Amino acid sequence: MTTTSTSTSVNASLEIPEGTCVLTYDALDVQHIIASVANDGVGATTVFIGTTRNSFKGKLVTRLDYQAYSKLAVKTIADIIHKAHTAHARSAHHPEPSSGSPVIRCAVHHRLGTVPVGNPSIVIAVSSPHRKEAFQACEFILEEVKLKAQIWKREFYEGEREDEAEWKANIAA
Repeated sequence: MTTTSTSTSVNASLEIPEGTCVLTYDALDVQHIIASVANDGVGATTVFIGTTRNSFKGKLVTRLDYQAYSKLAVKTIADIIHKAHTAHARSAHHPEPSSGSPVIRCAVHHRLGTVPVGNPSIVIAVSSPHRKEAFQACEFILEEVKLKAQIWKREFYEGEREDEAEWKANIAA
């Protein structure tokens, strides 16, 4: 794991056999993240890109700010990726448990700091021999990260003071 500061909300990454977890203040490179899960045995790659939208309940959103307890958050995300490798039913193509994990590799990259409208705040890429497992694992990872990762979001609105920005709870949708 690497970190770049003594603050708790810092760049961090963790590489595990099943994939990669990254928290970064840098813009997310979607194509690089997709390439990181590539494998010759892959028949499907599922990608989720969560972006900052421009409105919430009738208010114009100007940006989101993310903070994290990075050291713990990357470990939590790594645990979620590990569970994704074992949590999903196998397709009809590979029903036997002896054929290995139905998921090849996962990558979860989450942005920290300010994320302007239209920019990705999270990218999840999952590769698998078959689409069903890739879709299931990608959705599982997204919902678990939203529910369990130690990452917090603050939403800023047009025409409101900075101190009126709202902290949003991480809940599964």
